[in-house]
Amino acid sequence: MKPAQHPTALRTQALLAEAGLAAQVVEFEQPTRTSAEAAEAVGCSVAEIAKSVVFRNKTAGGAVVVVASGANRVDEAKVAALLGVKLGRADADFVRESTGYVIGGVAPLGHANPVTLVLDQDLHRFARIWAAAGTPFSVFPLTPDQLQGLTRGAWSDVRLD
Repeated sequence: MKPAQHPTALRTQALLAEAGLAAQVVEFEQPTRTSAEAAEAVGCSVAEIAKSVVFRNKTAGGAVVVVASGANRVDEAKVAALLGVKLGRADADFVRESTGYVIGGVAPLGHANPVTLVLDQDLHRFARIWAAAGTPFSVFPLTPDQLQGLTRGAWSDVRLD
């Protein structure tokens, strides 16, 4: 683990500072692209990883970003019903175009375009969680309340049962 050096991770660090959050973005030699990889690198449980799952909003256009516990699969039907829209899968090009980030590094803030954010209520079980910081090698710690403050996302049940 080392302090952020990649320009995108440094941009995320700057956005966190602008928001008044003293979280330190860190980078790893090994990828943190998946929840399992991130948990192994950080030394926490997979459930403590706040992964970003991106969907295409087929009703209104744009992207829906669900920040979910790394242990949960996101129930697309629940999210669609919650928002009252039709959702579709987002390919790598759509994710980058909508968020400004690559798959495996989508941070919960600093998106290239406006997105709809939904937060997995299961993240409230933890005192500290870890989110992607813009690259597949960088993450930062924060509390669930800090995540909600940064994103203004609504807490919801998004877990596939």
